[in-house]
Amino acid sequence: MPTPPTGDSAPRTPRPSRRSVLTAMAAAVPAASLPALPTRASAAPAAAALPGGGDLGPNVLVFDPATPDIQGTLDEIFQRQESAQFGEGRFALLFKPGTYRGLNAQIGFYTSIAGLGLSPGDTTFHGDVTVDAGWFHGNATQNFWRSAENLTLHPVNGTNRWAVAQAAPFRRMHVKGGLNLAPDGYGWASGGYIADSRIDGTVGPYSQQQWYTRDSSVGGWHNAVWNMVFSGVEGAPAQSFPDPPYTTLDTTPVSREKPFLYLDGADYKVFLPEERVNARGTTWGSGAPRGESLPLDRFYVAKPGVDAATLNAALTQGLNLLFTPGIYHVDRPVELRRANTVVLGLGYPTLVPDNGATAMKVADVDGVRLAGFLIDAGPVNSVTLLEVGPEGASADHAANPITVQDVFIRIGGAGPGRATTSMVINSNHTLIDHTWVWRADHGDGVGWETNRADYGVRVNGDDVLATGLFVEHFNKYDVEWRGERGRTVFFQNEKAYDAPNQAAIQNGDTKGYAAYKIADGVTTHEGWGLGSYCYYNVDTTIRQDHGFQAPGKPGVRLHHLLVVSLGGKGQYEHVINGLGAPTSGTSTVPSTVVSYP
Repeated sequence: MPTPPTGDSAPRTPRPSRRSVLTAMAAAVPAASLPALPTRASAAPAAAALPGGGDLGPNVLVFDPATPDIQGTLDEIFQRQESAQFGEGRFALLFKPGTYRGLNAQIGFYTSIAGLGLSPGDTTFHGDVTVDAGWFHGNATQNFWRSAENLTLHPVNGTNRWAVAQAAPFRRMHVKGGLNLAPDGYGWASGGYIADSRIDGTVGPYSQQQWYTRDSSVGGWHNAVWNMVFSGVEGAPAQSFPDPPYTTLDTTPVSREKPFLYLDGADYKVFLPEERVNARGTTWGSGAPRGESLPLDRFYVAKPGVDAATLNAALTQGLNLLFTPGIYHVDRPVELRRANTVVLGLGYPTLVPDNGATAMKVADVDGVRLAGFLIDAGPVNSVTLLEVGPEGASADHAANPITVQDVFIRIGGAGPGRATTSMVINSNHTLIDHTWVWRADHGDGVGWETNRADYGVRVNGDDVLATGLFVEHFNKYDVEWRGERGRTVFFQNEKAYDAPNQAAIQNGDTKGYAAYKIADGVTTHEGWGLGSYCYYNVDTTIRQDHGFQAPGKPGVRLHHLLVVSLGGKGQYEHVINGLGAPTSGTSTVPSTVVSYP
């Protein structure tokens, strides 16, 4: 049974490159050769009007099958990013439709790889897209912030390796073989997320402690450690929690896949998949996916150095936002006030709020889509980092919800950061589809007060659905749910490792703050596959009364709960409220509750 202390001694200095990464980028498709797309048409453009479209910048590398030395370029990017956990490099590796042979694309930190077809079968690798953990001595628990999308893989040895942890989505992928989610040597692993994908062979999570798979198809699933959750997955194992710990829902209640960039002939467009209710299987298995496309000239293509005032001017002008790879400092919120606005990031662009600003605010309007970026707290405390809907939001968005997908939030790690509440969801019917909200437990600027962040995710809106909710290490509640009729499919949590003593986490008469608290006034809520882990390594005598707290009302129902003490560093006395056995000493064996109440 793996135990996953996350090791502050992890190496963080990138290996030196064999040659300049800039030379490698030039061997691919240099920025200057990207198609110059037309500016957004206007009958009488104002003198200060911002253009839509344009090139994608130097850190978006576009390949076609004839590009020379693709493997060399991939290797150079990987050498730079392999261990650069808190570095500033950001890259998107985009492959035009076609067939590519003999490639092994190793994917490091802040690197996204994607095909530019409308469906995964348009871009085919006879090769691999690999994540392993050699940089961290075979421990995959820190393989964060990377992604693979929209490709078909024929793995060289029949099985592709994707040994990742949090914030590493595997979307719209077709693997014509098996998928191994463990590192070479089967060391510790702590992932992960698959959506809208087909794996023809068997998926082997092996040492993965938890995993969520949504709206996909698998040829088989082998092994489970603590918490494996499936919704809408053809071929998923039968529900059997807690032994083995499989939670299987036949369908996903509501889903809408992440927007993605593709090529229509020579023109870049962004595809917006349509919403599905009670979804099962992929969106692309029976032909082209259903949805709508927006030409790139409907987007302001942002590059590092642009300020929040310019971004807001582009939004006011009616443009959407496409963030190219890099780091963006914003001294005021990026404000999304128009219905159906799209914000899409390539290569993990990172927004850093300065002077305590909120990085992004969404008005209470229909259909806004946020996807594919990271918000990194600044050293001055922000009251919130991402606000979806203003306080008191009340509009009905059932027919066209706001979606938050692959949007990740970090407090500390790359330097001191502080935020009172990281993500606040005020708008009704919001879909949170894969997020990792993380108060850093290692890196720079880490300490109980240094990167203080009391609350991870606070949900005030009604009818909010979270599919793939990862929230870790907050000083108080990791998730606090106040809205009615909320639902969560899969929750993963670790309590704050660095609590100095029992008094620091005392919550009135309660020992510790629950990882997932449903407010006392809530009458209806449901969740499936929820896990919380503690590793109080500063004071191992700390006790948590419970991992989950919920009102005792008939409409509040939770299925398949577990708590784990990692190596006996602190203990839970119950699973939820006063129910469930305490964790069992140093054995790292989960305590479970199959159903609440």
